[in-house]
Amino acid sequence: MSTSNLQKGELPLISFELAVELMKASRPVIFPTETLFGLGSRALDADASARVFRAKHRSTVRPLPLILGDWDQLEQVAKVPPFMMPLLRKFWPGPLSVLFPARLRVPEVLTGGTGRVAVRLSSHPVAAALARAVGEPITASSANISGRPAARLASELDPELFAEIGGVLDMPPLPGGGLPSTLIEMDDRHELIVRRDGAISREQLLEAGFPLAAEGHVPR
Repeated sequence: MSTSNLQKGELPLISFELAVELMKASRPVIFPTETLFGLGSRALDADASARVFRAKHRSTVRPLPLILGDWDQLEQVAKVPPFMMPLLRKFWPGPLSVLFPARLRVPEVLTGGTGRVAVRLSSHPVAAALARAVGEPITASSANISGRPAARLASELDPELFAEIGGVLDMPPLPGGGLPSTLIEMDDRHELIVRRDGAISREQLLEAGFPLAAEGHVPR
């Protein structure tokens, strides 16, 4: 069903197969993640990423996070130092987003002009399967208008989003809710800088043996 023909309160529900087709055709879709519903598109498709920004009324100076379908997709978008692999293998799949230098093929609109990209290997089977089926990482910003509440249930989605997207993939399991993914990066001293507190706590990072950088330290 066309999103322009929806009745008030009606969800533009789509199948998994259609969600994949739409993403391949540069149309963003809404889908479940381990925490909340996400709004995403193919990561290497600049036009589709621009549509995500428009749908959310979000500034393009803020990077969009990415979800990987499997470990092999990491190299498509990020330059990963070998010393970071123990951290990734400890917390992935899971709600830990990590900032890395972006590959040259990653559209600038996706990095917000920072040259960095935030990625995570999702533990949600639907989100990960979407990325695998599309053949590359997918963007996974929260499915909300910027500044408004995010949604754990499809019924909580803001209808204002529907005009700019291909549809809503509402497949189990439901998002777990709670905090969004934790966002970190590792500095030149191999210490972690927490850019956004989230589902994985600082205490969990410390208990896993990864030291936190002193407040105010900026990586080179």
